[in-house]
Amino acid sequence: MNDSVFQKERAAFLDYLRVEKGLAENSVNAYRRDLTRLSAYLAERGISAKSLSSHDLRDFQTSLRVQRLSDASINRSMSAMRTFFKWLAVESKFADPTVDLEKSKQVRRLPKALSVQEMISLIEAAFQEGDAVSLRDRALLELLYGTGGRVSEIVNLDLSDLHQFVSDGLKVETVKLLGKGGKERIAPLGSYASKALQDYLTRTRPLLAQKSKKQTSALFLNQRGSRLSRQSAWRFVAAAAERAGLTQKVSPHVFRHSFATHLLDGGADIRVVQELLGHASVTTTQIYTLITIDKVRETYSLAHPRARD
Repeated sequence: MNDSVFQKERAAFLDYLRVEKGLAENSVNAYRRDLTRLSAYLAERGISAKSLSSHDLRDFQTSLRVQRLSDASINRSMSAMRTFFKWLAVESKFADPTVDLEKSKQVRRLPKALSVQEMISLIEAAFQEGDAVSLRDRALLELLYGTGGRVSEIVNLDLSDLHQFVSDGLKVETVKLLGKGGKERIAPLGSYASKALQDYLTRTRPLLAQKSKKQTSALFLNQRGSRLSRQSAWRFVAAAAERAGLTQKVSPHVFRHSFATHLLDGGADIRVVQELLGHASVTTTQIYTLITIDKVRETYSLAHPRARD
């Protein structure tokens, strides 16, 4: 297989991930970046894809360490190699050079979560008196924290994804999130998220929608009246964190970690948290229990008379 054929096979593989596996575009782009990195490595060293061996891939793995990539990033990249070459072996009878590759050992790191008070301060900092557009920013942050949704899931919401029904005489508002692999899930909206969303829909979204010649079904709009981007959401979060005086780095994913941690701290069943987060396996959700166990251990060591030296 020459390099031009290799590039065609790579393009076909990415289409396979997108169409047959139903991966989100962000996931497909991650595979594309990893395979592009491999192509650049092979071109730089004059290695033909046809002659690629497991030894070459181990050298490639070493080069990633030299670039000071984290073990998690290296493992993700090599996982992409395994998936690609396994697919290639089936589709084109190509010898799989990844069979002898070993994973890098990595320390299991707990996801970082803000305290409840820090989260409240962050959300409140998104709104600026006299700035109607900041109602959108506050609503966005309320939905990130109130649903545990990924930032891509929140910015991709349409108006039609908002639902309201009555249960036992109480009005219940929900939002439909589209997660990884096209899997849908329903998340309830708390009173704070509902109120912030209603303020935005009533006072701000109509003003933003007027700025576009085309009608859009997107829930969150930018200053031009089109769908808000993930990058813009990141900027809103960073700006609110700065105004709130938070010194640590805060990203939209911190809202998801805080959502899960605070639910478990409040006594929520882990299976319910799994469903709300859209995790395929409860094992993924269980990492958040380690955070609450650490808190229990710390409280015990400080409070119990027989725990102290």
